[in-house]
Amino acid sequence: MLEQLMKGAVTVENGKVTIADESVIASTQMDALAYTAVFGDQDAKDNARWLIWEIGQAVGVIPSSIHDLYLARGRGEPGGYTVPAINVRGMAYDTARSIFRTAIKLNAGAFLLEIARSEIAYTDQRPSEYIAVMMAAALREGWRGPLFIQGDHFQINAKKFAVDPVTEVNAVKQLAREAISAGFYNIDIDTSTLVDLSKPNLNEQQRVNYEQAADIALFIRGLQPQGINISLGGEIGEVGKENSTVEELVAYMDGFNATLASRAPGFEGLSKISVQSGTTHGGVVLPDGTIADVQIDFETLRLLSDVARKKYGLAGAVQHGASTLPDSAFGHFPGTETAEIHLATNFQTMLYDRIPDALRSEIYEWLAVNAKDERKPADSDEQFFYKTRKKALGPFKKRFWELDKSVKSQLAAAYDAKFEFLFTQLGISNTAKAVAEHVKPLRQHRMQPHEGMAIVAAAPDDADLSD
Repeated sequence: MLEQLMKGAVTVENGKVTIADESVIASTQMDALAYTAVFGDQDAKDNARWLIWEIGQAVGVIPSSIHDLYLARGRGEPGGYTVPAINVRGMAYDTARSIFRTAIKLNAGAFLLEIARSEIAYTDQRPSEYIAVMMAAALREGWRGPLFIQGDHFQINAKKFAVDPVTEVNAVKQLAREAISAGFYNIDIDTSTLVDLSKPNLNEQQRVNYEQAADIALFIRGLQPQGINISLGGEIGEVGKENSTVEELVAYMDGFNATLASRAPGFEGLSKISVQSGTTHGGVVLPDGTIADVQIDFETLRLLSDVARKKYGLAGAVQHGASTLPDSAFGHFPGTETAEIHLATNFQTMLYDRIPDALRSEIYEWLAVNAKDERKPADSDEQFFYKTRKKALGPFKKRFWELDKSVKSQLAAAYDAKFEFLFTQLGISNTAKAVAEHVKPLRQHRMQPHEGMAIVAAAPDDADLSD
């Protein structure tokens, strides 16, 4: 029963959670609860996810919006740092634990944990699971404060939109509904796939982009909990395409703001704007499996961030596809006042580099069959597996969670070092103070599902349950 959970440190009475000993939350008991939230039967999952949420509300680990911090940045208040938005794909619980360990060590508060529309599918992490795992990782490491969970690239598929725009837009809206219900209070609306460079002027090139973005933004605003302004981002250029310009940013923002004002005067708009400055999602993999050098245009980022703040009051520009950049690049982002950068693929690479050879071979054999349609005629094996191995994260999710302790220990050390490097280079050490000043977390309690049920499934013998 719930009263027996966590050695009596957590009790539940009439749907209310009481914490008697917070130290037990940061123990192997939380590992078992997180495991149940992902791999239990449906009733067990529901109860585990509810309990994790309510423990978070009780002790102060609260999903929040970064909107007010970003608007303060738009006013020129806090600055000199770039917020990392980390796509937690594989071995999510252990990866997030490393993030929170690093944040505590550096007193960092300005960071986001995110998952994109496409990643939700291929990693098999629906929003309610993702929220529970991120919160459990925070609780396990003793984190306290706002938790910024973001829906990355809630993106319109251009081909599907061309055939049936209503159905495709509604698919993004319904994902937003699911995410907000789970606790995602930061969402990047990506309709940049609809930019049409064949049109005669910038406004017409951006029109479908900003009109559809405004429509989705209004839908999201109608769903947000009372007292929370969800942080919304727009995007003016698809990542991997031509570099963005100030003129494109102005055309998009003017169009978006005018559309929003005509439909819902007084509604909050965007807090940031994603641009393209030379990167590609996942990087460009060469035939030998190495990643091509990227020439990122920091001057473009500086100019666009400056215009975004001074003309529109936004936090600045957002850079996607940054994790495969050389280490020497990251220290330049705070100097350009880039608001946010997105980091994903390199952490996946670190995971694949350290798993046992036998498991990697098994995954590659699976990909050779199940992802064969994605192989281009000129692809080397290295290119094919590099580009497709993300698709194995969902089917092999349990195997990753149940990796041997020694493997997890090596990964933890590597992740800790990488996150400390990135957080330091991006200048987010000691940003907990700025977050506390501008973000006021709102506690939200939820009704207990399946009251009275036992919810903790036994974790496997080889799971990492060490303190």
